[in-house]
Amino acid sequence: MTGEERQLLDRAGEARALAYAPYSGVRVGCALRAEDGRVFAAGNVENAAYPATMCAERNAVGQALAAGARRFVAVAVVGDGERATAPCGTCRQVLFEFAPDMVVLAGAAGGATVRYHLARDLLPEAFGPHDLGG
Repeated sequence: MTGEERQLLDRAGEARALAYAPYSGVRVGCALRAEDGRVFAAGNVENAAYPATMCAERNAVGQALAAGARRFVAVAVVGDGERATAPCGTCRQVLFEFAPDMVVLAGAAGGATVRYHLARDLLPEAFGPHDLGG
């Protein structure tokens, strides 16, 4: 793991500490690195109406898009458990939209980490913009 990847995991851990998870108690943090080097970090935000809950990854993507970033190279996700936390299926799809070849770092509060490549390892045969024709 590179120093840059370690920093991204650290930022995700900091975002995890700020997550709002009063119902499940499961805090998740994400740090998304744009191609230009900027990092956008966010935590999950739960809601009493569960479908309104937002994952940390989608919150980070929203921040990045609002700041004008559209190209990403890596994402780190850190959860509360002992096992490394990878993005959920919905977040994998959202990340694929912008960067199918991005590096995904899955981490745990206890320090466990796993390194993936999004399309190859976590979302093979993904549906994307290329499937819409035109």
